[in-house]
Amino acid sequence: MKHTIIAIDGYSSCGKSTMAKQLAKQLAFTYIDTGAMYRAVALFALRNHLIVDGEINLEALKISLKDVKISFCSPNADGKADICLNGENVEKEIRGMEVSNTVSIVAQVPEVREKMIDLQREIANGCDVVMDGRDIGTVVFPHADLKIFVMADAGIRAKRRYDELLAKGENASLEDIRKNIEMRDQMDLTRPISPLRQAEDALVLDNGLMTIEEQNAWLLNKYQELKDAQH
Repeated sequence: MKHTIIAIDGYSSCGKSTMAKQLAKQLAFTYIDTGAMYRAVALFALRNHLIVDGEINLEALKISLKDVKISFCSPNADGKADICLNGENVEKEIRGMEVSNTVSIVAQVPEVREKMIDLQREIANGCDVVMDGRDIGTVVFPHADLKIFVMADAGIRAKRRYDELLAKGENASLEDIRKNIEMRDQMDLTRPISPLRQAEDALVLDNGLMTIEEQNAWLLNKYQELKDAQH
C-alpha cells in the first residue's frame, strides 16, 4: 500500500509546524517536526561549547555527531510528540533565542544535514506523513504527493513569534526577533547545502493575512483535491 507524504516548506516563523501538526491530526497522519531536529543539534552544540560567539568548532561537531541521538518522545494528550535529545525532553530549551540564533549555522553543516535527512526518511518509512522544514519537497522527499511552500511578511512573522513568547511568560524584544528572522531568511536562502527554495510543483500559501481556520481549510481543500485526482 502506497503511503502519502505531505511536504510543507517555507520561511522561518510562518507557522509551518503549527499547520503541519494540525493537518496531521485531522488526517491521522504522523507529524515530523524537522526544525526541532536541527534545533536539538544546535542545543547539543551549545551545551558542549562547540559554538562560541557564533563560531562553530566544525571538526569537534563532526566528531561529536555520533553522540547525538534524536528521537520523538511519546505523544502527549493532543497527539504532539516532543523532541528528545539523548533521551531527554528538550522541547522547551530548543525554542529559546540562543538556539534560534544558532540553528541556521548548524543546519548549514553538511554532515548534520546528512544525518538529519537519513533520520527523517527513516522515521517516515512505512507511514502517512506530514513533514515541515526548509528542504522537504526539494531534497528529503522530492517526490512527495503534496508540496506546500509557505511565506509571509517578515514583520507579520516577527509579531507572531513575539506574541507567542509573551504568552509563555518569556521576555522578548520585537526588534530582536525581527532581526533574527531576517538573518535566518538570508542564511536559509544563501546556504550552499539545500538552500530554501520553492519546488517547481509546490503550491504557494501566503498566510500573512489568513486566520488559522482559513489556513486549515485551505490545506484540507488541497489535500482533498489531491485525493480526488488520484481516483
